[in-house]
Amino acid sequence: MVTMQEIELIHDWNDHNGTQTKPAQRIEFDDETLRDGLQSPSAFDPLIREKLDILHLMVELGIQAADIALPAAGQRAIDDADAILAEIASAQLPIFPNCAARTVISDIEPIVDLSQKHGLAVEVACFIGSSPIRQFAESWDIDFLLKCTEEAVTFSVKNQLPVMFVTEDTVRAHPDHVQQLYETAIRCGAKRLCLTDTVGHATPNGARQLVQFVREIANRHDPEIQIDWHGHKDRGLSIANTLSAIEAGANRVHGTALGIGERCGNTPMELILVNCKLLGWIEQDLSALARYVDTVANATKTGIPINYPIVGHDAFRTATGVHASAIIKAQKKGQNWLADRVYSGVPASWFGREQMIEIGPMSGVSNVVFWLERNGYAASEKLVTAIFERAKKHEQTLTREEIEQIIHEAEN
Repeated sequence: MVTMQEIELIHDWNDHNGTQTKPAQRIEFDDETLRDGLQSPSAFDPLIREKLDILHLMVELGIQAADIALPAAGQRAIDDADAILAEIASAQLPIFPNCAARTVISDIEPIVDLSQKHGLAVEVACFIGSSPIRQFAESWDIDFLLKCTEEAVTFSVKNQLPVMFVTEDTVRAHPDHVQQLYETAIRCGAKRLCLTDTVGHATPNGARQLVQFVREIANRHDPEIQIDWHGHKDRGLSIANTLSAIEAGANRVHGTALGIGERCGNTPMELILVNCKLLGWIEQDLSALARYVDTVANATKTGIPINYPIVGHDAFRTATGVHASAIIKAQKKGQNWLADRVYSGVPASWFGREQMIEIGPMSGVSNVVFWLERNGYAASEKLVTAIFERAKKHEQTLTREEIEQIIHEAEN
């Protein structure tokens, strides 16, 4: 909740003159960590108990849907999808499962079996390459793509499975082909269309134009058809593209924890959630976000960069004198939100963290005084001077052990 003081003290140029409006549609999220995320060549495939822990954390974060497997990948994928669906059913988890499949009936058949076994609607995310470059590489033509689309969607619908029809590399596909593919999928019963930036080619403008183009196609047939956006971060634009897609009318957006995925990875789910909340587009509690990311990082043996937003070790740390001084002055005013905002665009308190003030070569005396008082030491002039002078000669931020050693030397 934004307080009146925050409104008065922060002029938000993101919303200057009311130009940033809340999207009219309800925004939903599809977590691809347990399927597309595991296509990262460096990620370990987690144990099923770890996948179930991750699933529960998705639910805790209010994520509405999860891609749980590509069953055609093999027996392990089928077994894990089986266990995940059993957990969703037995625990009555409010999360909508989907499974990926090529537009091939043999890929969809195991999804039909899993759905019937557990009595759950499992959305078929059937995908096919759509761009001219992919068609040329594969020796496909548009007639072949349309035939595959018709067969796969018709088979899924006949077996009472909801369909998300996915065109790979949509952002590089010809408009005529995009229209033909989606109109075929709609005619055959698909209720959700997924636009993908498979190779991270899009810019925010491209994402916006593509969503608007497909929204017009869908509206001509059925305004209730939902549109998904699935992005990758090869150009570092995945978050901006996702927000642009939402503004243009996307109903659901995809991401993975830490943005894991093939090559440079997918859009990071935790950053989608944080940005949507900062914009006032969603209301859910994100206090479990750090546990979600840590759990995925440990299960997949993926490191968290030290300066990674929100969950990185340095995300809310400063050792710079000017920055620390402002935070300390804010804290002395007795306003926790002020200290959490004065030198941070993201409130640390949302995630169970706090602004940390360290001591290093760029620090001022105020850093030293704050650190000593926060850690139960009297900030005597002798002690402050000893630590300050040592920090100025040091090549990096002092560790707790180094500071305590200086304190020991100064007191003896």
